[in-house]
Amino acid sequence: MKFINLFFLCCSLSFSQTNPKTVEPFLDPILKQFPNVRDIAINSSENEVFFSVQSTMGEISALVTARKTSTGWENPEVLSFSGQFFDIEPFLSEDALTLYFVSNRPLDSGSTETKDFDIWYVSRNSIEGKWSEPQNIGAPINTEMDEFYPVITASKNLYFTLDDKAFKQRDDIYVSEFKNGTYTTPRSLGGKINSEGYEFNAYVSPDESFLIYTCYNRPDGFGSGDLYISYKEEDGSWTESKNMGNAVNSDKMDYCPFVNLKTNTLYFTSKRITEKQSPDKKLNIEELKTLFNSFGNGSSRLYKTHFKPDQP
Repeated sequence: MKFINLFFLCCSLSFSQTNPKTVEPFLDPILKQFPNVRDIAINSSENEVFFSVQSTMGEISALVTARKTSTGWENPEVLSFSGQFFDIEPFLSEDALTLYFVSNRPLDSGSTETKDFDIWYVSRNSIEGKWSEPQNIGAPINTEMDEFYPVITASKNLYFTLDDKAFKQRDDIYVSEFKNGTYTTPRSLGGKINSEGYEFNAYVSPDESFLIYTCYNRPDGFGSGDLYISYKEEDGSWTESKNMGNAVNSDKMDYCPFVNLKTNTLYFTSKRITEKQSPDKKLNIEELKTLFNSFGNGSSRLYKTHFKPDQP
């Protein structure tokens, strides 16, 4: 772990910080069925969840859902429109009737030739209803470049990650505002959020008062990708983003945040290693299998922790 200035750890965080031990696995028994799991969308009642399941090397990705009943979580199922193309990063609307996601699927439903990554959506008439066929959200949001990690706020503004090769920056966070019934040309959130490095996967609160996103290998980071937080000022600008500290971040990749403000829960994806990787004794086959399939073995998994944003 990199050395972090103690003043930064103690004084720079503007949210209710919790002890690192309070970060706990989410859906442990279900997720261990898959080599890698990332991204999470969960309804406000926390009884319907959507996530991405991926192969060991990440070349295959599908969207999966699971529901919670009085007896616990049911077995996960591949969503009706997923399972063939590379689908990731679900985001569920507040009424739970529209699901946004990212895919490299072709625009022509009769084709199997993949394209760049776009933002898509499906809808349903009721919680128990069937999902529609996927619809591409179109211009000006989708382009010939790759668009990732959609978030729709209460104002219908759409925040997402864009890899615009026309600029020196790599992945950056953009917003397309919803005005007069249409989306405006996307714009970057600016230098307090973006840099010449990688910034991606931003969760933005429904009222757009704060955002949490991943920054990669910043000097004040713990290693790999860390979650950072920023607050919106009265003039509409964003505060300088701050590392969320070791209450959340590890020395491995921490990314794909989602917050349920109703339960004050931060969900996120992490590749952290929590299991001891150097055995104290020789392991038999069953012990090896248990270690290899453990939750915190460095594979991509979902975690949760208490989170209640304060004012900056």
